[in-house]
Amino acid sequence: MRINKRLYKIAICFLVIALLSGCGTSRELNELGIVIGVGIDKEEESDAVKITTQVVKPGQVSSGGKGGGGGEEAYANFEETGRTVFAAIRGIANKSSRKMYFPHNQVIIIGQNAAKDGVTKYLDFFMRDPETRLNVYLLVAKDTAAEVLETKSKLERVPGNSISLMLDSEANAASQAIDIRLRDFKESLQLKTVASVAPIIEVSEENGKKTATLNGTAVFKGDKMVGTLDKSEGRGLMWVLGKVKSGIIEVECSNGNLVALETVRAKGEFSSELVDGKVKIKVKISEEGNIGEDAGTEDISTLDEVAFLEQQNADVIKSEVMAAVKKAEELDADIFGFGESVHRKYPKEWTSMEDKWDEIFPTIEVEVEVEAKLRLMGRINAPSVPQ
Repeated sequence: MRINKRLYKIAICFLVIALLSGCGTSRELNELGIVIGVGIDKEEESDAVKITTQVVKPGQVSSGGKGGGGGEEAYANFEETGRTVFAAIRGIANKSSRKMYFPHNQVIIIGQNAAKDGVTKYLDFFMRDPETRLNVYLLVAKDTAAEVLETKSKLERVPGNSISLMLDSEANAASQAIDIRLRDFKESLQLKTVASVAPIIEVSEENGKKTATLNGTAVFKGDKMVGTLDKSEGRGLMWVLGKVKSGIIEVECSNGNLVALETVRAKGEFSSELVDGKVKIKVKISEEGNIGEDAGTEDISTLDEVAFLEQQNADVIKSEVMAAVKKAEELDADIFGFGESVHRKYPKEWTSMEDKWDEIFPTIEVEVEVEAKLRLMGRINAPSVPQ
């Protein structure tokens, strides 16, 4: 089983520090619990918070060992409840006999109960403490965060690290789960009219083993979760924000055969206008893609067929954007930052709109223009199975 590069670097880093600094530092390292993942859950019948820390075992990581199979785990999970996050973390230190060490943490997962309760009080410690990382990934669990940190991965040895890599992969390959860092979330919370978002992670069972998958986007009003976007709506949001890096769009060619198109480049931007006192948003998206797969027997490399596929592609992108807009309007949640665009362009008019933006946002007109271009057919221009 391969050793993940991130975990290997952690093990090597601590080994080098110990060798360079002598026995005193070595003893100090043995007193640290290297946290790789954090779960935050609100207790159902009280105001207490339950913190789960996932601590990596450097000896197990450096020795290789197993991933999702049998043998000793490369991590240990510790749980503690408290009236505050800080108190719960100190309680974990008492249980584990080690000080929790956060500079290598990869993910913070917020349970759904905590997300709906309001996340500011749960995240304050991680924003305030100088040992924690602001570029850590932030996610919302469909159920509890503790359950997510108990899942297994077929390839990775530590669930927290697996989730971090999953976000990297999703962001680059599918663009259906927006990657949000703690720093991004903190900044969006400070903007009065912007609704924050975070990816949703859920637990499913496969062959008797629990695994974690990304599935949708959580939407916040203020610091409370108020709704969700599905994968298609989530990618619609990402088109507008210019966060789509890659992805697959399935369309039909003119004879009805299925074609898979791969997005290789995309750009999204929007502008605001005031027309007769009403807000109008113009969204412009440009996308370039390649033919990834053609299940048919017809030649799709003709100019007419390419133009047809480009239009089909553009229609899918536009429908995803409009679906995201519709859901955002239903939630009265400006997840795009349209209000901030109006603020920057019309600061004088904004003074009378800011406090009413929740009422104005669902009524604004959104115009979407998409330009989609196909660049490459792959290694073959003709059908792989001629007619």
